[in-house]
Amino acid sequence: MSTPETSRFVRLRVEVVLEVDDADAVTKSALRRIADDAEMPAAERAHAESAVTEDTAEALAYLVDPFDLVSQVPGVELQQASWSSERVDYDPDSPDWDLDEDDGDDSDG
Repeated sequence: MSTPETSRFVRLRVEVVLEVDDADAVTKSALRRIADDAEMPAAERAHAESAVTEDTAEALAYLVDPFDLVSQVPGVELQQASWSSERVDYDPDSPDWDLDEDDGDDSDG
């Protein structure tokens, strides 16, 4: 259903909480990806290597690519993406972690 007033652009918000069982494996994978990026300038490579070595959350942010999430979806093209990662205290029984908290808010369409 498309009308002249309807935008073709959709903002998809995704929040994911991951449990890291093997931080070393995550870091090594991020370092491999950095090493395989032939177009990365040396200064950026050194910064990226330092960041992923010091912080597993940074390594995950380097490994997770929003383009990968939508690249196989027919009829869509990724226009812009941003993402970040951070260490969090996670309690699945806490009301602060209710993933359905935004379901009642229909103001975004």
